[in-house]
Amino acid sequence: MEIVHLILGKANPARMNGVNKVVYQLATHQALHGRSVQIWGITHTPEDENFGERNFETKLFRASRNPFGVHPSLRKALYDNRSKIIVHLHGGWIPRYATLARLLVRWKIPYVITPHGAYNTQAMKRSFLMKRLYFKLAEQYVLRHASRIHCIGASEVDGLNSIFKTSNVSLMPYGFTPGEMLAKPSGHRQRMIVGFVGRLDVHTKGLDLLLDALTAIRDTDIEVWIIGDGPERSRLEHMIRNRKLEHIVVCQGSKFGPEKEEWMSKMNVFVHPSRNEGLPSAVLEAASLGIPCVISEATNLGSFVRAFNAGFVVNTDDTDHLQSALEKIFALHTERMLPTLGENARRMVEKAFNWQTVVHDFDSLYQYDQHIPVV
Repeated sequence: MEIVHLILGKANPARMNGVNKVVYQLATHQALHGRSVQIWGITHTPEDENFGERNFETKLFRASRNPFGVHPSLRKALYDNRSKIIVHLHGGWIPRYATLARLLVRWKIPYVITPHGAYNTQAMKRSFLMKRLYFKLAEQYVLRHASRIHCIGASEVDGLNSIFKTSNVSLMPYGFTPGEMLAKPSGHRQRMIVGFVGRLDVHTKGLDLLLDALTAIRDTDIEVWIIGDGPERSRLEHMIRNRKLEHIVVCQGSKFGPEKEEWMSKMNVFVHPSRNEGLPSAVLEAASLGIPCVISEATNLGSFVRAFNAGFVVNTDDTDHLQSALEKIFALHTERMLPTLGENARRMVEKAFNWQTVVHDFDSLYQYDQHIPVV
């Protein structure tokens, strides 16, 4: 059987879409390890194949204007391959998946779904009443008939159980390919560089919490680089000015590829106080570069950071706890002990997120013959 990853987009790793990046990496490593795999993308521009070379086949299908619509070309491809494939849906609360699930059940095509954080506790609070109604009308069907529901974090399992009690869940992280260790600046700098990389969504990413924590320790010799962009950048910059933090907090804009890695390599600590995540790749990227991390429980990476002593884990939505962690990190920086935590962070990625192990673990999702839902 061939694995077909079905996504919204083209799985272009050069784009900001985190789901597309993760699915690209998963398919790449599944192909490298001998699995038969394709990516099928739903996009408004299927004629524009601007995603570069890859070691697996990619098929693009036009997105329907109707959010529940499925283009005839995608229907035909599913039907024609119905005896050869198992479909892996990526994302949650996607109306066209409700239509696709019904087609897959009708044609007896097994499928699994990875919500990518869509069901975690914080995400469930957004548009709660509307989601409850939509769940009864559409989402419930998608989950009920899935061969397996794959969650990448404990918060998502908790959120899922709040709306849909099931034992049909696999909890496992994605893998991550460590970046090449770049040379660190020589000597010890008195000023500690704290970095954040990601989409500038103030509430979701907890950037307001970071600013409030910094307000309490503004006299500490630190500098904060916020790398990324988004529609809330002007709001974030206003918040920085309002808190009189311009002397230590700088919005550097978006950085990509080697330039981003160069900036990250100069950081002493990476901070990610998010209120809502699936499994943030930016944290793993920083850790793979040997940078200790201060993260919230909501990142779903807390158990790994604790196990490897790779930084500090703070309570979600807790400014005081974040402030305390930053003060502890600064004390370790002053005592020149941060490199040890950085080595632990690098080892965490190499051991806990090894792709060879992860690909083998993912095989358990596709044992469709062990569980075919009854319609």
